[in-house]
Amino acid sequence: MMHTLRTLAAALETGETTSVGLVEQALAAIDAPHGEGIRTFLLVDRDEARAAAERADSRRAKGVAPSPFCGIPISVKDLFDVRGQVTRAGSRLLDAALPAQADAAAVARLRSAGFVLIGRTNMTEFAYSGLGINPHYGTPRNPYDRRVGRIPGGSSSGAAVSVTDGFAAAGIGTDTGGSCRIPAAMCGIVGYKPTACRVPRTGVVPLSESLDSVGPLAQSVDCCAILHRLMSGADAGPPVRARDLRGLSLGIPQHFVMNGLDTFVARAFDIALRRLRDGGARLADVPFPALDRLPEINAKGGFAAAQAFAWHRDRLAEHEGLYDPRVSVRILKGAEQTAADYIELRRTRKALIADAREKMQGFDAFIYPTVPMIAPRLAELADDAEYGRLNLLALRNPSIANFLDACAISIPIHDYGSVPVGLNVLGRHDGDEALLAVAADLELALAPRA
Repeated sequence: MMHTLRTLAAALETGETTSVGLVEQALAAIDAPHGEGIRTFLLVDRDEARAAAERADSRRAKGVAPSPFCGIPISVKDLFDVRGQVTRAGSRLLDAALPAQADAAAVARLRSAGFVLIGRTNMTEFAYSGLGINPHYGTPRNPYDRRVGRIPGGSSSGAAVSVTDGFAAAGIGTDTGGSCRIPAAMCGIVGYKPTACRVPRTGVVPLSESLDSVGPLAQSVDCCAILHRLMSGADAGPPVRARDLRGLSLGIPQHFVMNGLDTFVARAFDIALRRLRDGGARLADVPFPALDRLPEINAKGGFAAAQAFAWHRDRLAEHEGLYDPRVSVRILKGAEQTAADYIELRRTRKALIADAREKMQGFDAFIYPTVPMIAPRLAELADDAEYGRLNLLALRNPSIANFLDACAISIPIHDYGSVPVGLNVLGRHDGDEALLAVAADLELALAPRA
């Protein structure tokens, strides 16, 4: 596991390390014979990463580094265009696609800041699952209980494992229903879903234009803030400073997100609430009955199925056999929606957003478990029915932020060595900086303890 971005930047500045050294360290970890590198990456760009590292060290030596983070290796989800590379989106369908002629907008901004792209990370095919399973390229194992073999969470599965296993200092992913936050929670790191409009999605294979957002997975809230700001076109800014919890007001929505919690998740959440109260935060249960209607609202697949079907319709008609059937069956649900269904879905979303805005008045954020269960064992997902049940359960809590067009972050709240559990911190639409500040407060108070 690598250090935080600011720690690495300081080490680069003092000469304690070099970009070449960081890249070689990452490549050695990726190539470890019994490691997860082979399942984490669909492409490791060794030659270009080494060349970029040499350029970064040269620029730093000349005093012309474009940012303090110049030379730090990061990974990029296989959903993003990187010039000269084929964007497969975790699928066999796009094997024969032409290489991208330009970087995705978010990738270009990070490359301009001097980050080194170490490779393209594995993912659920077309980002359409919260579990992270990929039958085409394999599934990277969760860092916890690796001998038994647990899922990493998805769809940004490889992005999370690239961070936990020291293959990259951070990973860039996407989040349509929790795809940054689910793997972050299940693997024990931080994952951020910004307000969707904050980071351009140009050059990113779409799943749902209404729900997609581009976000980072990293070691800390501050790391995520740095990457988010840069991808948004802003300066990296100063560190996100943790403040005193006293005066912080946090709501706990009832009862939808609290139903059916795994024993480990419930225990970790209860301990987190106790620590927050002891630190002076004000906590209050917030009735939010409208959330109980979300399964009914999305019964025909919601925005994701409708919009994915529009993108995949012709491709499925010609090449359905190339798809993961657990993905194609979800896309095809979009064909069941009528124009009236879709219009009603938009109206319902607007009303629920207004309801949430009212419910959040007087609170700095809402908090609840990122996912209701710990990472399941891979063996549990052999059965299609169980796969479907667990996928919907994994998506249940984090997808609220996407439906509400809000920002949200998952921070780890488990103890060292125990099964990873994440806390979802929900902010307001376009309230990203305020949410990151709250998350830094909670991170300090709830950091995993030995």
